[in-house]
Amino acid sequence: MTTGQPEPSTDADLEWCYNAVHGVSRTFSITIDRLEEPMARHICLGYLLCRIADTIEDAGHIPPETQTELLAEYDRLLDPNADGSVSAFMDDVEPWIPDDCTDDWEVVAETPRVLQTFESLDEEPREIMRDPIRELVDGMAMFTDRYATEGGLRLQTVEELEEYCWYAAGTVGTLITGLVARGTSRERAEEMRQNARSFALLLQLVNIAKDVESDYHDENNVYLPAEWLAAEDVDIESVTDEAHHGGVTNVVKRVTGRAERYLDDAQRYLEVVPEHHGNRLSAWAIPYLLAVGTLRELRERPEDVVREGDVKVSRAEVYALLQQFEEGVPRSRLDELRNKMSKQPLHQ
Repeated sequence: MTTGQPEPSTDADLEWCYNAVHGVSRTFSITIDRLEEPMARHICLGYLLCRIADTIEDAGHIPPETQTELLAEYDRLLDPNADGSVSAFMDDVEPWIPDDCTDDWEVVAETPRVLQTFESLDEEPREIMRDPIRELVDGMAMFTDRYATEGGLRLQTVEELEEYCWYAAGTVGTLITGLVARGTSRERAEEMRQNARSFALLLQLVNIAKDVESDYHDENNVYLPAEWLAAEDVDIESVTDEAHHGGVTNVVKRVTGRAERYLDDAQRYLEVVPEHHGNRLSAWAIPYLLAVGTLRELRERPEDVVREGDVKVSRAEVYALLQQFEEGVPRSRLDELRNKMSKQPLHQ
């Protein structure tokens, strides 16, 4: 159980948490805006608790052994049976918070506020969320420890890539599914659980395919499998070198193809997700369709990942998609929107 807790959570704390999500993630900001209570606060807090661990794991300026220690200490704060101290964790993490504090690090700096707001939730959703969040934290600690001598993650195989994707995103899919499946039929809940992994891996693989440059330069992480890079005669420490643009582009294509394998199951997840407890189809359909659009861009210009480091759908297409859902989109139109966005931008 956490000790040294500040005052009980307030409405102002929850409002801060909502604002924090808007600062750190465009995609999750869209999701939170479309959820209603109580689902909105559950997903908001679950996401921020995961983001704290993710920010520590992505921090290229923190030695890997220190990352592992910080993640293990953070996990103890989430364990109701452990004797973790919020103040001790903050004492250990504060020296690593950059002076020019970004939105991500602002969330880390406000870990006590996020934790106390999480602990203010009703017991049922809180306990549904706790295990998946801790699995994410433990998985990230395992990976930072695994590559401690490398100074950053250097994934070796496609199997290891998908193992990492599970801890980074599959666990979040488990959290979401646990919350939205409450009160639905056993058959429907089981179908959601069967497809939640595909939904999460689709989104994570898309991010890995498009963010090669920033992952390496900002985080000192290489998620492209070393075995695929070796097949293109690319050294894992040279993924952004101009001489290897062609080979890295080919690997980006392979990761994109891997992501596309999960599209059908991810859509099936959307086709059965219930709309209750404040959950709304649009909250998850929009990120899915944005992934479809990003895959289109990756197929059409994969070389831009390494040449420009900027492959994403345009703001105009994002706006056009949001407008579709403002008017209300039935599940029956998901396939139509997917097919259109896989071929051309929605606003054209």
